[in-house]
Amino acid sequence: MSLSIRPATTADTDRIMTIIDAARQIMRSAGNPDQWPEGKPSRGQILADIDCGASYVCEEDGRVVATFAFVKGPDPTYKTIYNGRWADDEQPYYIIHRVASTPESHGVFRAMMDFCFTRTRNIRIDTHADNRIMQHLITSYGFTYCGIIHLLNGEERLAYQRII
Repeated sequence: MSLSIRPATTADTDRIMTIIDAARQIMRSAGNPDQWPEGKPSRGQILADIDCGASYVCEEDGRVVATFAFVKGPDPTYKTIYNGRWADDEQPYYIIHRVASTPESHGVFRAMMDFCFTRTRNIRIDTHADNRIMQHLITSYGFTYCGIIHLLNGEERLAYQRII
């Protein structure tokens, strides 16, 4: 297995949307029915991520098997945190959003995190309270739970941070 990560291009959009659909089904079957309703994240969101250079894909032996957005902060939804506090709220940070992979891929989350931590020392990430799979991956990689944030639509997310 050979994993590599590269910036996504518009040519990757259909494959990214297929991976997001597969991830949505995994979430549903794992007891997470509310995160990523149909049409979210949207094709428009993915194209916006690609356009600003924040969208990445993970390839395994030349085939795109995962996607994520790696966004430079600050993020308005991370300004206020409830029932906790950020490990460091002063230093610049990046955020990881829209993580999705094919059901058969393994080790891609670690590859994504390794890639991101070669570019910054301070990363924040959030997930839905019902997304136990992502919570496990996040904490297994050494992120610390910091509290609850609210998305722009008011939904709550569990927020994590790791500083190396």
